Amino acid sequence: MDIQEQSTSTAINKIHSFVEKFRADLLLVQRDALLTADTYCIAVEQFCMWCSSSRIKLKDVRAQNILYFLSYRSTSNCSSQTMAKDISALRAMGSYLCRTGVWEENYALMIDRPRADRNLPSVLSVEQVEKLLSQIDETTVIGKRDAALFELIYSCGLRISEACSLLVNNIHMDENVIIVRGKGSKERIVPFGQEAKNKLNAYLEVRSQLTGDKVVDEAFVNYMGKPISRKGVWKNFQNLEALSGVKSKVHTLRHSFATHLLQGGADLRTVQELLGHSDLSTTQIYTHVDDKELSDYHKKYFPGHN
Repeated sequence: MDIQEQSTSTAINKIHSFVEKFRADLLLVQRDALLTADTYCIAVEQFCMWCSSSRIKLKDVRAQNILYFLSYRSTSNCSSQTMAKDISALRAMGSYLCRTGVWEENYALMIDRPRADRNLPSVLSVEQVEKLLSQIDETTVIGKRDAALFELIYSCGLRISEACSLLVNNIHMDENVIIVRGKGSKERIVPFGQEAKNKLNAYLEVRSQLTGDKVVDEAFVNYMGKPISRKGVWKNFQNLEALSGVKSKVHTLRHSFATHLLQGGADLRTVQELLGHSDLSTTQIYTHVDDKELSDYHKKYFPGHN
């Protein structure tokens, strides 16, 4: 290893050490949720790597440097929502650096967050959802797990993090409900149907083939018997996407759940409760998806009258 490689390796180790200390502060001092801490740490690590490549020491960073970094991020086609999250992460980092005496003031607070785009969420039809899920090979243990996992995400409108953290003890088969821990550690009760029940039963019967003698609280585990990660879920879903030809994301299943409920006549308050939204305005975006669908039908069948 030459001098330059040694220098690069040392810099990366220092960044990882700083990010770990920052993460510990978020969890233990600021009492942030684990998902928030992980999201912030990803953004802060990217910022520190950029500073290192630009030969800027963290103690010398000022608002102008943060603006340059955000400009660099914008060239990566980041959405305004992602940029807003980055700024929130850097503000949290700035607070930590002020409390530890590295910065005299929180320079990240000088940067305004962009207004988040309220783009309409992508939604799949029932037929597209069925086409996606039908690609799962349910003859294998992993296939049985994925069938239960993705059916539950769709039919219960779960976030990926909620599915990954779902506990075995929070699955109540007799009552056909699960207890979900959502954002801010808020719990909600969500019912599931017969299809989900069948797939859950099939998976739970063979789950021990993955966990072995280990006691694992989380319901969904990987091939090593450890709790499945969000990255693992994304990777498996991408395989289904490729096999089915249906362009989608895991979170689209949650969007589809909400939209299909509203199309079926469910009221907005019920959908809000099932999704775990704290603000009704967040749920209301799904009513605009229906409006858009009506508009699309109108344009298709009444061309020239729009």
